[in-house]
Amino acid sequence: MTEGKKRAVVLLSGGLDSSTVLGMATRDGYACTALSFRYGQRHTVELERAAKVAAHFGADHRVIDINIGSFGGSALTDESMVVPTDGTEDGVIPPTYVPGRNTVFIAVGLSLAEAIDAERVFLGINAVDYSGYPDCRPEYLAAYQTLADLATKAGLEGRGAVLTAPLAEMTKADIVREALAVGVPIDVTWSCYQGGKEPCGVCDSCRIRDKALIEAGRPDLATTYARAQL
Repeated sequence: MTEGKKRAVVLLSGGLDSSTVLGMATRDGYACTALSFRYGQRHTVELERAAKVAAHFGADHRVIDINIGSFGGSALTDESMVVPTDGTEDGVIPPTYVPGRNTVFIAVGLSLAEAIDAERVFLGINAVDYSGYPDCRPEYLAAYQTLADLATKAGLEGRGAVLTAPLAEMTKADIVREALAVGVPIDVTWSCYQGGKEPCGVCDSCRIRDKALIEAGRPDLATTYARAQL
């Protein structure tokens, strides 16, 4: 960690959104510790990509094993469940929701932040072009901040880490533009819900990402499947 710089923890999945947040935090002068999780996800390739993104931005990188995926209940962790490819439905939480995932991850991030005296915990959650997850909403984050301020020594002393989600109200296309502005190696990031060698191009995450890349003028960074449809 660089001496004299303000510190931050960045929850880094290896996807476009969290990688953009790491780039923004680095740009804003934070010495960042990137925190990733091996939680039983089928797409563990994202951890390899997270390591490359962290190295790109000169961030420390930690990977924590916490296998909440062993509980089941999500298409991202249960191989017997099918990853949906037919889009999201308003008011319906999709099967790719992982029960309690962000709640667990933020708790670990806050623990690390308090241990290293970090000012902020940065999150890549988004409430605009997101996939219907309840733990990606601003009201969820606000409630969690209240809990964090009550539950930590640093919070009680008035110096607790601030949960910061700079992408929360941005469209996905605007996130792509921000990623380009802060130098994210977008071709390195992994957003696909599947665990293949190449992004599938048809899962919800791929389709949302590809649409945004095309809208932002970078169809060259979209999946092979999306480019074939142009």
